Amino acid sequence: MKIKILDLHGKEKGTIDFPSFFSSKIREDIVAKVLEIKKIKQPYSPSPVAGKQHSASGKIKHRRHVWKTHYGQGISRIPRKTMSKKGNRFNWTGAEISSTVGGRRAHPPKVISMINTKSVNKKEMKIAFLSALSATANNKYLLKKYSSLEKLESKAPFITLSLDKIKAKELLKGIEEIIGKDLYKVALRKKSIRAGIGKLRGRKYKVNAGLLIVVGNNEKLKTNAFEVLRVKELGVTNLAKGGLGRLTVYTEHAIKDLNKKLESKNKGEKNETINN
Repeated sequence: MKIKILDLHGKEKGTIDFPSFFSSKIREDIVAKVLEIKKIKQPYSPSPVAGKQHSASGKIKHRRHVWKTHYGQGISRIPRKTMSKKGNRFNWTGAEISSTVGGRRAHPPKVISMINTKSVNKKEMKIAFLSALSATANNKYLLKKYSSLEKLESKAPFITLSLDKIKAKELLKGIEEIIGKDLYKVALRKKSIRAGIGKLRGRKYKVNAGLLIVVGNNEKLKTNAFEVLRVKELGVTNLAKGGLGRLTVYTEHAIKDLNKKLESKNKGEKNETINN
């Protein structure tokens, strides 16, 4: 089976053999596992000494005939700081515990609970990567992800000639010709103001994933309209962002570099098995 290579006008300029990695079995369960493991949450918590920076000297003694006791005073046994004193009479104020003014929080968020310690083995990571690659060449997953598209005139995968050092206007027109007008609507990155109260908490804007352009390791392409990645930077999170079947355009050099990358991985695995 052959795949068409298109130029920036959407015209066929040649064909290549259908890469084997585009026909890999798609394992949604393993991709979901890898995406879960790759999640990053910024750890946050109050200061370890929050609410403890005071002059209270621990729990006050509660027994008779002892200096500085609160036996018989009818007050709780909590850390207190002395505001004033007269003889054996003290004016105390509670400190440190969560129910006192300036005290620590009762159940603060803990950093240890936010550190992701999950891991995945190499074989599962490779299966997830191949599944994510294969889904970008599968119209079924493409339609499932972009449900607003009822039908697709053009079929994935989209492979084009080199996009090295192309001007922005030419790139936008070319991508529209390659993927078609229907897909171009969802391909552009769109920045919008968040609807909820999150916009008051440091995340005013949100940006959709849009189109991913995969270029060769030696190619250079700069644009803000789409996400551009070299083959060596490509991962499962990039290909399956928001679900399997991300809209992706590959250059001819990217396909060659992907073949080399996956072949070298296969050779490495064989050598490991032989050595073992």
